[in-house]
Formats: sequence, structure tokens, C-alpha cells
Amino acid sequence: MLFCDVTGSTELGERLDAEALRALLARYFERMRSIVEGHGGSVEKFIGDAVMAVFGVPAVHEDDAIRALRAAAEMRDAFGELRVGGRIGVATGEVVAGTSERLVTGDAVNVAARLQQAGQPGEIVLSAQTAALAGSAAMVEPLEPLHLKGKTESVEAYRLLAMRADPERGHTSPMIGRTRQRALLQDVFDAVRSDRSCHLFTLIGAAGVGKSRLTADFLATVGNATVVRGRCLSYGEGITYWPVVEILKQLGGRPSEPAPAAAVATLLGESDDPTTPDTIAWATRRTLEEAAERNALICVLDDAHWGEPALLDLIEHIADFSRDAPILLLCIARPELMDRRPTWAGGKLNATTVLLEPLSTQESAALIGQLVADGEIDTVLWQRIAEAAEGNPLFIEEMVAMVVDDTSADLAVPPTIRALLAARLDQLEEPDRIVLERAAVEGQVFHQAALQALTPDEAALPTRLQALIRKDLLRPARSVLAGQDAFRFRHLLIRDAAYDAMPKRLRAELHARFAEWLRIHGTDLVELDEILAYHSEQACIYRAELGLEQDLELRSAAREHLVSAARRTLMREDWRAAAVLLGRASQLDTRDVDAALEVDLASALFDSGDIDAGLRSAAAAAARADDAGDRLGALCLRIQHGLTHVHREPEGATEALERLVNTALPEFEQAGHDLGLFLCTCARGEAALVAGKADTAVQYFDEAYEHARLMNSPHQQALILGSRIAMRKDGSMPADTFLAWLETLPTHARSTDMFVVSQAEAQAMCGHIEQAHETLRRLIRNLEERDATVSLAVVLGLFVPEIELFLGNAQAALDAAARGCELLEQFGENAWRSSAAANLACALYLLDRLDEADAWAQRAAELGSSDDALAQLVWRLVRAKVLARRGAHDAAAHLIAEALAVAHRIEQTNYQAIADMDAAEVYSLAGRAEEARAALERALDLAHRKGNLPMAAHIEELLAA
Repeated sequence: MLFCDVTGSTELGERLDAEALRALLARYFERMRSIVEGHGGSVEKFIGDAVMAVFGVPAVHEDDAIRALRAAAEMRDAFGELRVGGRIGVATGEVVAGTSERLVTGDAVNVAARLQQAGQPGEIVLSAQTAALAGSAAMVEPLEPLHLKGKTESVEAYRLLAMRADPERGHTSPMIGRTRQRALLQDVFDAVRSDRSCHLFTLIGAAGVGKSRLTADFLATVGNATVVRGRCLSYGEGITYWPVVEILKQLGGRPSEPAPAAAVATLLGESDDPTTPDTIAWATRRTLEEAAERNALICVLDDAHWGEPALLDLIEHIADFSRDAPILLLCIARPELMDRRPTWAGGKLNATTVLLEPLSTQESAALIGQLVADGEIDTVLWQRIAEAAEGNPLFIEEMVAMVVDDTSADLAVPPTIRALLAARLDQLEEPDRIVLERAAVEGQVFHQAALQALTPDEAALPTRLQALIRKDLLRPARSVLAGQDAFRFRHLLIRDAAYDAMPKRLRAELHARFAEWLRIHGTDLVELDEILAYHSEQACIYRAELGLEQDLELRSAAREHLVSAARRTLMREDWRAAAVLLGRASQLDTRDVDAALEVDLASALFDSGDIDAGLRSAAAAAARADDAGDRLGALCLRIQHGLTHVHREPEGATEALERLVNTALPEFEQAGHDLGLFLCTCARGEAALVAGKADTAVQYFDEAYEHARLMNSPHQQALILGSRIAMRKDGSMPADTFLAWLETLPTHARSTDMFVVSQAEAQAMCGHIEQAHETLRRLIRNLEERDATVSLAVVLGLFVPEIELFLGNAQAALDAAARGCELLEQFGENAWRSSAAANLACALYLLDRLDEADAWAQRAAELGSSDDALAQLVWRLVRAKVLARRGAHDAAAHLIAEALAVAHRIEQTNYQAIADMDAAEVYSLAGRAEEARAALERALDLAHRKGNLPMAAHIEELLAA
């Protein structure tokens, strides 16, 4: 958008009479219009003495920003000849065009007008996006951020100093790949030189694929050859021979014969004598031939796809008729050249056409490695750039530059690439463009039958698809629907550009239509819910953005599919994905509170590591349920909030949760509210777990599992299964019986994290040490690959140290506990962290690092709540042993007595045995041998009852000593 306004109009009105002023403004408007249109823009309207112009409507060009700035610079120069003052603003953005009022509308219009008002007389002020798109073509200087009327935040802006006539296309990195094409070009030139022949070499490829880079690499090695260049322009008047004029000016000389010399003089504007295209072609050929007599000549013609027919005829004339002159005609073009000129170079023996394909995966990785320093961007972002760019070097460079300049930024499509792709699509015939836009609704891969349903009036669809394949915009693809032909966009960014070109109202309609088609034809898809959810949801979102009446049936379907997909994801323990899906479902209608959905969302947020988000989500949903008069739903959400709060601020949380359950349970029982009964039973199981009463917790969690079964809620059954497994492992059930019980669980349960880690601990207790370590190694590797950081933190902080400690591997226990503590601290989790800290203290004690062991025991005491039995037990055990080692036997005896009192209350056999073992050590250090022996014998009995063979063997060694 360009706004140009006359400054000092009041003074003009005072100086000139009305008729003279009107004549002046008429000349001004006509001059401004001719400049705008000469650069390919359109004058939208004249407002008082201001001109409003637009570039990129009705057709987008990749250089619209450059066109607008060249027009602005020429308009500024015209102020003097018109004897008026003026200022100009230029801004870039998305607008809506083609409305009944015809005028474009959008934020870019307002910004351009405000930038013009912020400028000084004679200034051109442009937005940051315009400057970015213009690149090296514009010489600019930054201004202080502008506070524009109507904008809440300051706007980054620049002052245009001048436009460069022909900016060089720089390359920031060495050429990667292209070895074969580079060698072929060199071989052709060597033949041209040795045979003194003319050869037409055409390098074809999509924008950014590396044509200019390969050319630059070649030209850097040609020695004493004469190199001249001409570029075909994409717009303007009288530009047919623009690149020829550029080349002739660079050569400087004239043909020795009078007739061609006269034609060249006319072409260069030095003569008004008439001439013809045939004469110009002949004169140009003679000029090149004579120049090549001295040195081999390389004529580079950039952007040949924009060449006018007469220019292309001229090039082919030179290739056909030049003799005894070493001339290489190197044409650089996009695939559109072959659309405009299907017979290009056809049948010529002295012609070579090479298509540049995208870089391979390995070559893309090598290019990214050249562009970034080690550690400058993380591995995930590195991979996303490689995937998004799909082998296009320009896209890789632009994306890398964007994230390196702003390391906090997410990966996005740079505006230069968006403009380039949008321009290419805008050059297509309307039916082809419509096909691409409809195809983009399904995604990068789409099916012909679905596309036909979205374009029912397109009878020639198969023909159009084949034509788009020839244009290198589409490619055949493997179908995911039986019996359907599939295609894919040549590049994901092409798909995005096609999709972005559609109005939101049309997108809403097409997403809904595609969802309806897929519901009928996609029944075999494994992830049908996810796909249907996405398209139904997109339709709802666009309708809401446009203020259209909501389709309640569509919204309900979208929500249903999102929830179904999320709950299947919960079954896979992919908490992050489930949280995203459930969050989207919740946002579809914030007035309607689905307590089951909101409970799942809060739980998934917690399990994904965002404890505070889980608390906020549950609290907000409970408040909405209260507002809606849903008492039971609000109670469910408050219990879920309490279950999460136990991990954030443990002290008093369990007691508060139990009070809430005692209030809610009678109401749930009276209403037969299965979700409420499930949550109450889970809460009581959690309270028993905190109190160390594993056998009691088993009963509650089994009861909760039954409630989930009655609700026909497989994801809740899966959720509670982990607690059922862990409590059986920790309670009085012997290890071998526990392993046998694990074998009775359904197949899907055996891949869960809790199953695997509990299996490893039971294997270790049964003496299968190597098997247990291998199980742990596989699990940890799997958790790291899945980026399941919460599960990884719990496994490392709680379970691995338990196993390694009773096996006597203190260093392994220390390493795992330290890493687990660090991860749990990152999440702000404190309940599990108190146990992890206690494990860390135990490991440090075994390594004789007494001061550190004491410090971590105190840390465990601080983190753990007063009713957290295991934390209270273990920190006392460690501190008692440290005190006994230091000779403070009375203090040690006091602490060990407190610890044993806790141990007698809990229902965790291993920890009861550990308490007696540690008591024996404290007694032994104090010289109380008989009490030590009695404690060890109790510990041995407990180890045998649990079937913990390594622990029993260790106790027997202690007794023997």
C-alpha cells in the first residue's frame, strides 16, 4: 500500500486561485497515476490531494515491494517538476480486495496512511516488512519506533534513501551438491571454447533452488572469457529488449558492418531510424560474434521466463545461426519458461537443458551446517528447518537467518518466500489456481476424489492435475485411502501459499465439506478422529472469527472428535499431545463445561509437566461450572485441582483433599455420578499412598479402576493402572507373585512406563539383575526419545535409585537421583522431589559423603509434607546414621526411634526392612550389638517375605559379620 500526500496545500490555496490550483492538482494526479501504473500498481482512489495506490492487486508479484518503492522514489522526484511538496508512506500486509466497494481494506492500508503522516516533506517512510521484502534493492536507514494513531504498540519504520538500479543476488554460503550439473556446464563451455561454436545452455529450476548460485560458482572459474549479463524484467513498458540493451552496453563495441551497426544504434536509443525484430536479432548476433573473436563470450540471461516472445526468438536465432564464434548463451529460468515456450531449444543439437532438483536430505543438512555455528540453534529447530525448506537452498538460508537473528522466535516462513510463492500461484490460470487452493484444504497430500467433491464444477480435473505436475507444483503420492489416487504439493510452502490465498469464509465452507466427505470415505483411517476434528474445528474457528452464526452440529462434532482423539492419545501416555487436543476441545465453547473433558485436560497438563497450567485449568473450569449451576461438575474439578495441588504444595494438601472428598462423596453417591465416585476413590488412594499405606491404596485404586470400567472409560482405566501396579509392587505382595500378576494384565498395559519400571524392580528383587538393568536401559532410552520428561524424572528420581540402592550400587543411584531431582525442580514438583532428594541422601551416605548426605536429608525434610511417610522416614534414617558416625549417639537414637515409629505405620515391606537395617547400623555404632542383631533379623524376615533376594543376601552378610 502506498499513500502520497501533498504538503503545504493550504499555502498553495492561498498562492493560487481556484482554477490554477485545480489545474495543478489535475497534473499532479495524472503524473502520480502514470508513475504508479508504470511500475505495475493501481491507483485505488484520490482522497483530497492524497493518492492511495496498491501493488499486488489484482495480481501478486514477488517484487511488489520493490515496485512500490521504485514508484515512490519516482513520485518523490516528480514533486520538483510539479512544484509541489509531498511525503509518502509505504506498508505491506494482508488485505481484502474484490469487495463491492472495490477498495482494498486491512491494517496495511491504515499503516501506510499513518507512515505518510509521520514523514517529513520529501520523505518516504516504509514499514519493516516492506524493507525486508525489498532487501538490497532499497537503501534505507532506520527511524526511531513510531507511535501511530490507532496502533497499541510502536511501529518499526525506515526512511528510503534511494533505490539501487540492479542489486546483486548475493550468496552467503558455498555451493552444496550440484556436482553433476556443474561438471556438465563446464564440459559444454570447454567444447564451446575448443570448437569455436555457439551453445544454448538453459538452467531451469524453481525459485531459490540454486540456479544463480551454480552460475556464480561457474563464472568464478572461466578465466579470461568475456562475461556479460542481462536480466529480463517482470514489468514495465517497452522492456522486450531490456536484457539485450544491457548486454550491448557492457560490450561497448559496434558491429563493423554499417547495417547491423545502425540497428544497434536504434536499439540503444542513439538513433530514431526504424528497424524490425529480425534485424535486431541479426545485428545482436553479429555484435556477439565479433566480440567472441577476441575472447570466448558468455552471455548470461537471468529470469528468461519473463522474456517477451521477441526476445526468446532472438536468443534462439543466435543459437541457430551463429558460426565460428565461441559463444555460450546461458539462460537461467523457472519452469514457467517451458509453459510459455514448450518448444524451447527443441531439436537443437547445440542446446542443453538442465533441471535443478532440490537438495537431498544430506545436502540440506550440510548447508545448514555451513550457515550456523555449533549450538547456535537446537537440533529440533535444525530438523524443522530442513523439513520445511524441503531442499530449497534459498528457503534454508532465509529460515536460518530468521531464527539466528531472533533465537527466541519460532520457525516461520520469511516474507520474501511468502511473496515469491504467492506470486507464482497468481500467475497461473484461474482454474488451475482454484484446483490448488481446494487441494490445500486437505493438506500437503490430497486425494483426487476429495478434491472433486470440493470442486464439483471442474470436469477436467484429471487434466488439470497432470498440467500442475508438469509445472512442478504437484507430484503423485502414495494414497492413504484405499482405491483413491493421491497427489502431494511439490513443496509444503506452496500448499501454504495456496491455502493463504483463500478468504476465510471459503476456507470455513471447504473444511466443513471435506470433513463430511472424509466421514464417509475415510472410515479405515487409524487417525480419523484427529483429522475430522481438525477440519471441523477449522470451520468453527473461521466462522467465529468472521462473526458468523455458529453451526452447533459442526461444533459438537469437532469437540467430540477432538476428545476422542485425545483420549486415545492418553492411552499412549502422550500427555503433551493429549493436552493440546483437549485444550482445543475446551476452547470450542467456553460456556459449556464438560467436567469429564476438563478433568482430563487438567490431568494431562500435569502429566506433561506443566503443573501450574493444570491447576489454573481445573480452577477456571470449576468456576465456570459454578456459574453454570453444575454443582457436581464443579466438585469433580475441585478434586482434580486438589490431586494436582498435592504435588505443588504438599503440606496440608492431602488433608484438604480428604475434607473435600468427605463433603462431595455423599452427593456423588446419591446422584450415582461415576466420574465423581472415580475421582473420590482416586483421591483416597492418593492419600493412602502419601501415608505409605500401599496395601490400602491398592484397594482404593482397584475400586477406582472399577468405576472407570463402569463409565466405559478406557483412558481412565489406563490412567489408574499405573497406581495399581506401583502400590502392589511397594506393598506386601511378594516380588515373584507380583511378576506373575503383571503377566495377567492386558497386552496394551505392558508398554506403559509404570509396568516396565515396576517389572524391572521386581526382576531385581527376584535376583535377575542383568535382566532388570537391561529393562531399565530400554525404558530410559525410550523415555528420552519420546521426550517424556515427567515420566523420565519420576523413573530416575524415585525408581532407579530404589533398585540400585538395595543392589548396593551407590554411584548409579546417585547419578539417577541427581538427574531426577533436577528435572522435577524444573517442573516445580515437590512431592516426588522430596522422595528423590531422600534417595540422593541415601546414595551420598553410602559413598561416605556425609556432609552432602546430611544436607540432602534436610532438603528432603523441607520438601516433603509432614504426612509424607516415606520422605519423613528416609530423611530421619540418613540423619540418624550421619549423627551416629559422628558420635552423637543419643541424637541418633532419638531420630531412629522416630523413624521406626513411622516404619511400623506404613505398608511398604522394603522400606520397613530398610528402616530395621539402618537402625541396626545406628545401634552397632553405639555398641548395642544385641539390638543391632535383633533389628537385622527383623529386616531379614521382611526381605524374605517380600522375596527381595539381593536385600536378604546383604542382610545375611551383615548378620554374619
